[in-house]
Amino acid sequence: MTTARETTAGVTAATAGPTSRQETRPAAAAKPVRWAADAATALREGARLRLDYSAQSLWRVDRVIDGIRREGAPYAAVETVLRGLGAYAGEVIVRQAGGEWWATGGDHWVRTPDGRLWDPIDEARRCFTGDGSLRLLCRDATADG
Repeated sequence: MTTARETTAGVTAATAGPTSRQETRPAAAAKPVRWAADAATALREGARLRLDYSAQSLWRVDRVIDGIRREGAPYAAVETVLRGLGAYAGEVIVRQAGGEWWATGGDHWVRTPDGRLWDPIDEARRCFTGDGSLRLLCRDATADG
C-alpha cells in the first residue's frame, strides 16, 4: 500500500558516477546533501540550534517548521528553507536506515533498503501546511517494513 509519504511511480536511479568526496554516495545525493548541510548550518548560526542527523533532531525541525507556519510567512519566502529541512530529514533517513537518494526530473526521494521510496522534501512542505511531520516520516521509513 502506498501512503502519501511514499512515492513509487516513475523513479529511476541516477546513472552518473559517485561523488569524489564520498565514493559510495550516488550522484543523486549531491544536491540534497548540500541542501541539508546548508539548512543545518543556517539553524546553527541563526537560531543556535544544533542538528546532529539523529532521528531525535527531527523533533526540533518539526518545531522550527511549525514556528515558521505560525509566523504566517508566505510559502514563496520559505520554500528554500523547507527544501533544506526536508533534505535534512531525508539525510537522517539515509543515515539511520541505510537508504540512498534517488532523483528524476528534478525531484529527490530516499529509497530505503526494503525498496520503499520516501519524499521528505514534500513532507516538509506538508509540515508547513500543518499536515505532516518529518519525525513521523523518519519513524515510518526506518521501521522494519
